[in-house]
This record gives sequence, C-alpha cells and structure tokens, in this order.
Amino acid sequence: MPETASPELQHLWDEFHQLVNMTSAELRAWLRTSSADEDTEALPEQSGSEQGRRVLSILQKRRVDLTDADVVVMSQVIDTVRTELEAGPSAAVPEREWRHRLMLLGHDPMRP
Repeated sequence: MPETASPELQHLWDEFHQLVNMTSAELRAWLRTSSADEDTEALPEQSGSEQGRRVLSILQKRRVDLTDADVVVMSQVIDTVRTELEAGPSAAVPEREWRHRLMLLGHDPMRP
C-alpha cells in the first residue's frame, strides 16, 4: 500500500484528477457506449477497456484507499494522456478517434 501522506502521491493524485476531467458517471456511461454495438452490449461491469475500468475504479476511491496497482495505473494514464495531447489528431488518427481514445481514459479534450 502506498504512503498516502507522501508529497509524491499527492502530486500524482492531483495531476491524475486534473487530466481525468470526466466524472465517474460520465466515464461509466462512455465505457458502456463504447462497448455497445448494433447486436450486443457488454455487461456494465465489463464495459470498456481494462484500463478504462481501472480509471473508473480509481475515481471512486479516496486517496487513502489507493493500492500500489492504482498508483501504477494513474502514472500510465497521465503519461498516455500527455502523449496523446502532444501528438493531437492527425491524418492517421482523425480527431473523432483521437478524442474517443482519450475519453476511454477519462479525458475529454473538448473540455476547457
């Protein structure tokens, strides 16, 4: 279990919550939407990617309840979102697809 009072964890927590700008309800709805297709819909607890479900789980926790695995996921999400934002949409990754990829991690780039 991580040391919840450490300045490093506080910084990680703050940065994660700054970059993950969707609420848990919004992310849950987006994961369900992204998993649904014309014929089937995933069970709610199995909607979206594993990483998206982990982000959702972290959003529903208090900092004192974080596990070491949560800290790893938070670091990965921060790195991925930063990398995606720096790259931005392109011909290879159109804006809609780029935005949807970020939203699977809880970041909506259309928000101020």
